[in-house]
Amino acid sequence: MSIKIEDSWKQLLNSEFNKNYFKELISFIKREYSSSICYPKGPEIFSAFDNCPINELKVVIIGQDPYHGPNQANGLCFSVNKGIVHPPSLINIFKEIESDLGIKFNDRNGDLSMWSKQGVMLLNTTLTVKQGLAGSHQNKGWESFTDRVIEIISEETNNTVFLLWGSFAKQKKKLIDNKKHKILESGHPSPLSANRGLWFGNKHFSLCNEHLKKIGKKEIDWSL
Repeated sequence: MSIKIEDSWKQLLNSEFNKNYFKELISFIKREYSSSICYPKGPEIFSAFDNCPINELKVVIIGQDPYHGPNQANGLCFSVNKGIVHPPSLINIFKEIESDLGIKFNDRNGDLSMWSKQGVMLLNTTLTVKQGLAGSHQNKGWESFTDRVIEIISEETNNTVFLLWGSFAKQKKKLIDNKKHKILESGHPSPLSANRGLWFGNKHFSLCNEHLKKIGKKEIDWSL
């Protein structure tokens, strides 16, 4: 499996690629993809990096692992391919944006790549999954890799907005220098959390844009 990753990230992560844990991870992923149906497609595993060179990064949204249903995952957390029914968490993200900013969404388009093209990194902490088995590729090495990515963002950038949704994402707070960056926390957009009042009303999307405007960066157009 050749690692197709954006050039600025390739330079920053080259030493990580050469570590034993990462080599073992790639061997595991190769075996899984050759023997089972896994998501996302091989060329999309590192899609979160494609449109987000580190010098253009503005916002980081942290997810857990890819959707495990057919044709859903496209390498960006919470995102699905066009024409795919929106999963519940994505529905709740769109509901909050509509409430916060008045933006309405097409129910046939859940592809968030338009966000990534504006400098929003949509990073799952585990980048692959076996079909029908949520969490099946956790604790194989991906978390070590993506923790390092978060540390690099904290070290190499300034005034990046981190959106940490749910207890899992909030655990990554320790990797982020809160003196340099803006951290917004809330419950997860999943129905379990949202229905307990921990998601709706967080206004993360307007708060994110207010911060970007304050520091002289172009705001994110959250429409698709």
